[in-house]
Amino acid sequence: MKEGQPMPNDREQGKGAPQGSERQTSRRDTPIEVRRRLRHESRTSQTYATFIKHLCERGGMSPAVAEKAAVSVLCALEQRILSEEASDLEDQLPRKLTLLLHRCEKHEEELPPKFHREHLLRRVGEDLSLHPDAVEPVVRAVMDAVRHQITEGESEDVMGQLPQDIRDLWTRTV
Repeated sequence: MKEGQPMPNDREQGKGAPQGSERQTSRRDTPIEVRRRLRHESRTSQTYATFIKHLCERGGMSPAVAEKAAVSVLCALEQRILSEEASDLEDQLPRKLTLLLHRCEKHEEELPPKFHREHLLRRVGEDLSLHPDAVEPVVRAVMDAVRHQITEGESEDVMGQLPQDIRDLWTRTV
């Protein structure tokens, strides 16, 4: 560009981000309900993705395995605690994750037994087709990821409803 010539205006050339009223006009074109739904879906995906990422890091597993592990462990956990406590726990979990907390299809028709550590580990191992030695670290990783999503008070409430041998899995870090 030669000295003394005016700088071209990006807006005049059709470049740059929409300014002021242009931005507001395009925003008004999208109904508020649609904008809210899109924001909600984005937040839901982000919090769920954060949970899965944390679980992958703690448990050294792929996202697909992490999701299956979460379903198995949360299904068992939901059956082991009182329904009121399960509801309180759900309130603090990411929206997509609460779907995992409900009793999975595999155990939907069963009456929840008052099981202990060995039953929990065997059940998760069968669900995930894992060698018995590999199950406990996976269960701990899921429980750790859940604890990182909830308040300390809620964690203590859940822990208070677990038998001592499962409580050990809930409280110990990976």
